[in-house]
Amino acid sequence: QVQLVESGGGVVQAGGSLRLSCAASGRTLSNYYMAWFRQAPGKEREFVSSISWSGSGTYYGDSVKGRFTISRDNAKNAVYLQMNSLKPEDTAVYYCAARSPSQASYHYWGQGTQVTVSS
Repeated sequence: QVQLVESGGGVVQAGGSLRLSCAASGRTLSNYYMAWFRQAPGKEREFVSSISWSGSGTYYGDSVKGRFTISRDNAKNAVYLQMNSLKPEDTAVYYCAARSPSQASYHYWGQGTQVTVSS
């Protein structure tokens, strides 16, 4: 069983930065695809970013392109999300997720970390 624990959320002013971390335990995730999703109150869960097992492939949602950067450290079994130029509309609970190469959907999820951006 895989456990994912997010950290690094908080309250920041618009234009500021935060770095989210996701620590995995239970098994090594070096060959897993990792991703970040977010969900704001009253809205559906939204894809933010994903990264391939090697880190060579990264993907971003249109709303965060150019502002957010995903990275991973397989030696630490961790994935990160650097968020710059934050906007009030980035306010949401951010979730870390993982899937094995053989799975089409993400099936491991963390409990989420709250990010609040004040204007």
